[in-house]
Amino acid sequence: MGIQREEKIILTSIFVVFLGFITALMNGRVDHVYRTTVAMIGLSLPLVIPRAFPDPPKTFDPYLAPLYDPRTMMILSVFISVHVSLVNVPFTHYDLFHRDWRNADIISHLLGGLTLWLMIAEIIRSLGGARFRISRREVVLYSFLVFYALALGWEVAEKLSEGSISFIHESLLNKARDVIMDTLGALFGLWMVTKKGYPFSLLRE
Repeated sequence: MGIQREEKIILTSIFVVFLGFITALMNGRVDHVYRTTVAMIGLSLPLVIPRAFPDPPKTFDPYLAPLYDPRTMMILSVFISVHVSLVNVPFTHYDLFHRDWRNADIISHLLGGLTLWLMIAEIIRSLGGARFRISRREVVLYSFLVFYALALGWEVAEKLSEGSISFIHESLLNKARDVIMDTLGALFGLWMVTKKGYPFSLLRE
């Protein structure tokens, strides 16, 4: 069996992150060396684990559904590669995320919101299929509840970290904008699964 389209995009994303790793070495960015190394290892897991463990334990199967779905992992890989590239644009000294264009985080929040909601919705959908009957409306409701708990929790954690992490200092207006971009990403994900059936489809009522 040849390499599927989604796997090719994941491999391309890993290569983009690798370029960021080389750039970090050239620029002496220890933080980015760590960041890109973790990203490359993480993006390799969807390519390795499903082949090494094709039949995960039934108990954990719903929670691992996104990891075993190459389409969802492809979207995650695009998000990670874009985010890492914003932090240190390959073969430059630009840090769009923290220094040179502080508004670059709107891109990460948009893609991050899309990715986060898709993964949550896929887990809840899989739990419904494996454990109990759950309607399409309930999947959407529960996924957004969990989504906002995590998105708002992240913003609160960032705010509480401002005293110990120098580059984290955002106004409440910026926080609100971040949540709005998260929401737009999640809504785009909802449109994808309901109208396009990608990366998965929700059961119709």
